[in-house]
Amino acid sequence: MNEEEKNPAIKIENVNIRYGDNRVLNDVSIDVPKNSIYAFIGPSGCGKTTMIRSINRMNDFVAGFKLTGRVLLNGTDIYTDKKPQVLRKKIGMVFQQPNPLPVSIMQNMILPLTEHYRGAISHFRELAEQKLKACALYGEVKDKLDKPAFELSGGQQQRLCIARALMLEPSVILFDEPCSALDPISTHTIEDLLIELKKERTIIIVTHNMEQARRVSDYTAFFYNGVIAEAGQTNKLFFTPETELLEKYITGKFS
Repeated sequence: MNEEEKNPAIKIENVNIRYGDNRVLNDVSIDVPKNSIYAFIGPSGCGKTTMIRSINRMNDFVAGFKLTGRVLLNGTDIYTDKKPQVLRKKIGMVFQQPNPLPVSIMQNMILPLTEHYRGAISHFRELAEQKLKACALYGEVKDKLDKPAFELSGGQQQRLCIARALMLEPSVILFDEPCSALDPISTHTIEDLLIELKKERTIIIVTHNMEQARRVSDYTAFFYNGVIAEAGQTNKLFFTPETELLEKYITGKFS
């Protein structure tokens, strides 16, 4: 076990989740090492998205939601804090469909800062340009920063959403199927960006794309019927799966 594995960024301990009488996750435990990409895979409805949305407490607003167990960020239980909006400064999230706001590219970028901090707009714009450059988007949009974000292509919109998520300097970023609506070229660009981002951040990605999980992730957890059927280093899971269930899933023989 390396140093990052001994001190995980996210530690999920014996988590059970219900929506009313419907149990969605059963006794889930995962350690997500710092500066790694951890992929959650598995068939639809197996609990992946429920788990990832619980890591930044988005499920708090869902009727009947109840979580037992613990989700720790750098050793602190995130459910002991009464203000989830504070947590979301530390844990960013990017969704399946790009969700830019109906304002300009620059307004999309600086809004997270203006909601949390006071400061000169010129400074906020400078920070925004830095994040756009980090997401390999600035060169494509530098002449239209005050134009509507909806004029961007789908891939550009998703990179904008990633750049916007970086504005509050989160230590963890959650990605829920971030490439499912994108073409192969845009997908490749996003994957390269994820690998670059993990140098300074920890990433969890939900994906149905087995090749994507294999390409970008360091660790993988296979969810099935609300439990972790198998988890560990990605290379080991994909090349020498311990369960027949996982072998069938990653080879497309799953039914």
